[in-house]
Amino acid sequence: MSDGRLRLGILGSGKGSNFVAIADAIRAGSVDAEVALVLSDVSDAGILGHARASGIPARHVAPGRFRTKLDEESESAVIGSLREAGVGLVVLAGFMRILKGEFLRAFDGRVMNIHPSLLPAFPGLEAWRQALDYGAKVAGCTVHLVDQGIDTGPILAQRAVPVLDGDDAATLHARIQGAERELYPAVVGAWARGEIRVRGRMTSGFREG
Repeated sequence: MSDGRLRLGILGSGKGSNFVAIADAIRAGSVDAEVALVLSDVSDAGILGHARASGIPARHVAPGRFRTKLDEESESAVIGSLREAGVGLVVLAGFMRILKGEFLRAFDGRVMNIHPSLLPAFPGLEAWRQALDYGAKVAGCTVHLVDQGIDTGPILAQRAVPVLDGDDAATLHARIQGAERELYPAVVGAWARGEIRVRGRMTSGFREG
């Protein structure tokens, strides 16, 4: 902690492709931060394997009795672990549980997520499939701060992805994921440099390129 770099706590439930993109950007020097801790609610999640292979502390936290959120004991354990690791920004990388209440109070304005749509369009699960079913011509991804709603927090950055003729859910999702792996590290890097400013729902300071 002595070098003053932003310390990230990354939460994920799956393969961890966005975590890998962020970690690669840190190693390349384009994100001035360090990953202090990776936590997952899934014991065999790929994100834990990637973190351990990189020498980053990584642990499974049993989520408790609920299907869509952490129970109070698990939430307290996650908060405690992140605080102990000196985390300044919590980054959600495919974390499939809703964070509410005490967690968001503990890290007020410091929980970041990426969602596979151009919010406020298509919040919730399988947003790429929602876009296809609706007949949208443009999809994309959004980096936002997390609040008490579902994908409703202040928007930090977005990138559009065209819906091509002949796209199915798999091909569209894959292209959106490619955009996510570029956009998410860029936004984390801008946050680490102190470039992003948030006032209510208004945000400024991030510029692509």
